[in-house]
Amino acid sequence: MDLKAIQAALREANLDGWLFYDHHRRDPIAYRVLKINPVMCTRRWYYLIPKEGEPAKLVHRIEAQNLAGLPGTEERYSSWREQREGLARMLGGMRRIAMQYSELNNIPYVGLVDAGTVELVRGCGVEVVSSADLVQQFEACWSEDQWQSHRAAGQVVHEAVNAAFTMIRDAVRGDKAIGEYDVQQEIVRRFKANGLVADEAPNVSVNAHTADPHYSPSPENSSPIRAGDLVLLDVWAKQNQPGAVYFDITWMGYVGETVPRRYLEIFEVVREARDAAIRLVQEAARTGRPLRGYEVDDAAREVITRCGFGACFVHRTGHSIGEEVHGNGANMDNFETHDERRVIPRTCFSIEPGVYLQDFGVRSEVNVFVEERDARVTGETQQAIVPILALRR
Repeated sequence: MDLKAIQAALREANLDGWLFYDHHRRDPIAYRVLKINPVMCTRRWYYLIPKEGEPAKLVHRIEAQNLAGLPGTEERYSSWREQREGLARMLGGMRRIAMQYSELNNIPYVGLVDAGTVELVRGCGVEVVSSADLVQQFEACWSEDQWQSHRAAGQVVHEAVNAAFTMIRDAVRGDKAIGEYDVQQEIVRRFKANGLVADEAPNVSVNAHTADPHYSPSPENSSPIRAGDLVLLDVWAKQNQPGAVYFDITWMGYVGETVPRRYLEIFEVVREARDAAIRLVQEAARTGRPLRGYEVDDAAREVITRCGFGACFVHRTGHSIGEEVHGNGANMDNFETHDERRVIPRTCFSIEPGVYLQDFGVRSEVNVFVEERDARVTGETQQAIVPILALRR
């Protein structure tokens, strides 16, 4: 934990403190920011970092070791009365503090503290505000090692996508049966062989399944892949090591030598939307203009709406990427939520607009990493639907 940096951020945000609280490991953010990993968390603990001075701990007597190693004074409690009295003393003199709370649950990734605990803190005469910006600063900004892990994972992920298209080509050309689940499991095998892991298996979908943004094949629902099919690959993974971060992309292919005009038209709309969002991020980074997540969503959504497919773009433009594939930085979102968090340096997120019709869907996804005065797409950028049967052997 970088106490000096956290306290500096609190002063800049005009906050008196940041109150961490947990029970039964409900708040993974707290453990990552504080860099602790207690063995047992069956009792409530509190840790207050003030903008100035020494932090304070409030722990249960039978789990007093939970915050061991963290700096600060320690008070212990057993009864609920002791707990409330100790919390009131801890918060004495505080006017405005941050917690893992989100007003109206606008940012559910950060809205982890239960309503009753927020009421308890407010009952001490303290205003509770969202820690979302602090969380982004201390949870979503990548180290150099994380940036390198992202690049390494990206190389394997792109190789897996290319191998999947080749696998489909060879099976169809050889008149061999192949299905969505077969391709998915081949990608999983490649990840394991190259030291990558993922929270879930990738999305391999054809035809109508491509219109379901979160479809995932199983042995029971897997569709065959044949000539004339549209294929969507949504693939994400990270290195199997502590602190590694994800790489997450979506590519489109067509099982033929010439892609039908209808698919090309929709892909062109999606590509234009994707590129408009990328340009906005890059221009803001290069000029130093403050940029917020909802603005990036607006840029992509404007293109798709102007082309007549606004009602068919049914999810946000992008999500933060970190140690979890859906990270705790700003999301590119003015649809599912109104994300006002700033897009800040050393954070990464997806840009993945899509158009989902009744019989098929098209999505293109890239990852964008923001630097001090620039922003870059971290992998290859798809410019056209891949004609799978035209791939060279």
